[in-house]
Amino acid sequence: MFEFLWNLSSFIVALGILITVHEYGHFWVARKNGVKVERFSIGFGKALWRRKDKLGTEYVIALIPLGGYVKMLDERVDDVAEEDRENTFNSKTVYQRIAIIAAGPLANFIFAIFAFYLMLIIGVPSVKPIIGEVELNSIAARSQIPANSEIIKIAGQKTLNWTDVNLALAAQIGEDSVSVSIKEEGSVSPKAYLLDTQTWTFQPDKESAFQSLGIIPYQANPLNELATVIKESPAEQSGLKVGDKFIAINGETSGNDWEYFSTEIKKYPSQEVTLTVQRNEEVLKLSITPNSTERNGQVIGTIGVLPKVEPYPEQYLINIVYGPLEAIGKSIEKTWDLVCLSFDMIGKLITGDVSVKNLSGPIGIAQGAGDHAGYGFVYFLGFLALISINLGIINILPVPVLDGGHLVYYLIELLTGKPVPEKIQEIGFKFGTLALLGLMSIAIFNDFSRL
Repeated sequence: MFEFLWNLSSFIVALGILITVHEYGHFWVARKNGVKVERFSIGFGKALWRRKDKLGTEYVIALIPLGGYVKMLDERVDDVAEEDRENTFNSKTVYQRIAIIAAGPLANFIFAIFAFYLMLIIGVPSVKPIIGEVELNSIAARSQIPANSEIIKIAGQKTLNWTDVNLALAAQIGEDSVSVSIKEEGSVSPKAYLLDTQTWTFQPDKESAFQSLGIIPYQANPLNELATVIKESPAEQSGLKVGDKFIAINGETSGNDWEYFSTEIKKYPSQEVTLTVQRNEEVLKLSITPNSTERNGQVIGTIGVLPKVEPYPEQYLINIVYGPLEAIGKSIEKTWDLVCLSFDMIGKLITGDVSVKNLSGPIGIAQGAGDHAGYGFVYFLGFLALISINLGIINILPVPVLDGGHLVYYLIELLTGKPVPEKIQEIGFKFGTLALLGLMSIAIFNDFSRL
C-alpha cells in the first residue's frame, strides 16, 4: 500500500510540474503577444482550487491530474465584445499563433536543460560501466567481449556509466552491428569490438539493453544473505525473508557460498525444490518452485531475490559533476542527445524495429516516478528531464489535436495565404483523437500486462 501511495504521489508531483511548465509556455507567449487568457488549468474536471488575477485570468487546479490547458479568448468559440477583439487568439498573425503554440513544447525542452543543469552541478553518484561477466552463447560472448573490462564508447558515443551504455545501445536497435570500445583491466588504450546484432532481441520492460546482449555489470562479491525479496515472486510466496541465509538445496550444500546456490536454482525452472535456510538462530525448510525464464536461448529458474554485497571498490565509483559554466553546455548536449534518441525510437516504432509492446502509459510512468524519487533528488530530476523531453516531442508530432497538428495547419496557412477550412480541421481533430486514444489504450494495456 505504501509503495502504491508513494508512486501515485510521485507521479502527481512529476506530472503537475511538467504540465505547469508546458502550459506556462503557451500562457507566457500568449500574454506577450496581447492575447487575453481566460483560464490556466492544471488538470481536468472539478476545480479543487481557483483564483483570478487582476487581468481576469482564472487559475485552476482540477481533480484529474492527467493534463491541463490554457483557454485563450477566441472568436471562433466565444462571443467576443468589440473592445476585446484585438485581444483574441484568432486576430493574431500566423507567426504569432505559431509562436504561442510552439512555446509549450519549447518550454518542456528548456525545463529539461534546467533539470539536467541542476543534476550536473549537484553531482550524480554513479558507477563506471565495468563488465563483470559475459554470458555464455550470448552476442557479447560470440564477439569475444572480455570480462573485467570497462566500456568506454558505443558507436562513438562516450559512456561514463551504465545509463549512458543503455541509452547508447537503445539508439542502435535495428542495426546489423554495433561498435564497442573496451578498455581491459591493466591496459592503457581501449580496443574496438564489433557486436553482430542481426539476431538481437531486446525487451525493455524485462531487461536492460546490455543484459540482452549478455553483458553482466560488475557486482561486488555477494554474501550469502538476502537483501531483497521481490514482491509476488516465488521467493516471497515460499516465505523467504530479508536476512535469510541459504544452507542447502534439496539436501545438498556447498558451504556458505552464494554463487553455488544461485547456480543451482537456475537448474530447476518450474520444478519444486526444498530450500534449507537459516533465519536468526532457527533452521527452516521451505518448498519453492522457481519461475521459468528464457535468457540467451536457455530456460533457467529464477526466484526473485538479491543478496547483500560487499562494499563497491572505490576505483569503480564516480561522481559526475561539472562547474556552473561547463554544466550549461553539458545539459544542452544531454537534452539534444535524448531528443534525437526519442525521435529515433519513434522512427523504429514505425518501421517495426521497436515493438509497440514497449510503450508505457500512466502506470509505467508512475512506477518510474516512484522509483526515481526513492533513489534521491538528483535521480528524480533526471526522470523529470526525460519525461519533459518526451512530453515536448509528443506534442510537436504532426497529429491534429496536438500542438504539432495546429502548427501544421498554421504552416499551410502561411504558405497558401489562407487558413485551412474548418471542416478539414474538424476531420483532422477527430482522426487525431482516435489515434491518440488508440495509442493510449495500447500503452495502458502494456502497463497492466507488466503488473
